Amino acid sequence: MQLALDAARRAALAGEVPVGAVVTDAAGAVLAMAANQVEAGQNPTSHAEFLALSAARAARGSKYLADCTLTVTLEPCAFCAGAIAALRVGKLVFGAYDPKTGAVEHGPRLFTQATTHHKPEVIGGVREQESAALLREFFETRRDA
Repeated sequence: MQLALDAARRAALAGEVPVGAVVTDAAGAVLAMAANQVEAGQNPTSHAEFLALSAARAARGSKYLADCTLTVTLEPCAFCAGAIAALRVGKLVFGAYDPKTGAVEHGPRLFTQATTHHKPEVIGGVREQESAALLREFFETRRDA
């Protein structure tokens, strides 16, 4: 989670919503790390999770990431949860819960749906307060500006 938090901090410094993600293999080796790049690329699909998963898949040269763990600072949205399912990620670890746009423990709860064929192991709330504080501080500075 520390690497994901570091990536999230870098995102905030770049004016991006501070979300960071890391993909590790079964041995714990880092395959990919990313931060949100929505503003930089003017691309609403450039979420940290999606970028990290895409890079890990490319690095592996394989279609699926079944033995991998995605660690991200924020509960994934529906877009990212769909990518997690499609890539058959083995485990999802996330920090802050997202009652507004989260899709794992909130909203559509994608992995509980009968139509979702792959359901990763999910561990939420890891370093939750630190992850949430990054987001809160980022948005507070935006409101004050």
